[in-house]
Amino acid sequence: MYLKRLKDLREDHDLKQKDIAELLDISQQYYSEYELGKRSIPIEILITLSKYYKVSTDYILELSDIKKRK
Repeated sequence: MYLKRLKDLREDHDLKQKDIAELLDISQQYYSEYELGKRSIPIEILITLSKYYKVSTDYILELSDIKKRK
């Protein structure tokens, strides 16, 4: 599951859920549900996070262990 990757990326950047929620223009609770697996991540959010963290969407989704985007 990508849940751990989402949290790890956020924590690696010393960010709180609130910080990412503000970036995504959603509530902290709503973002928390992504990390907890209670809500599926829309593709638009996935792309935004990929660009923000400068990693591939495959990396976030744990389809690859290669971080860099092409």
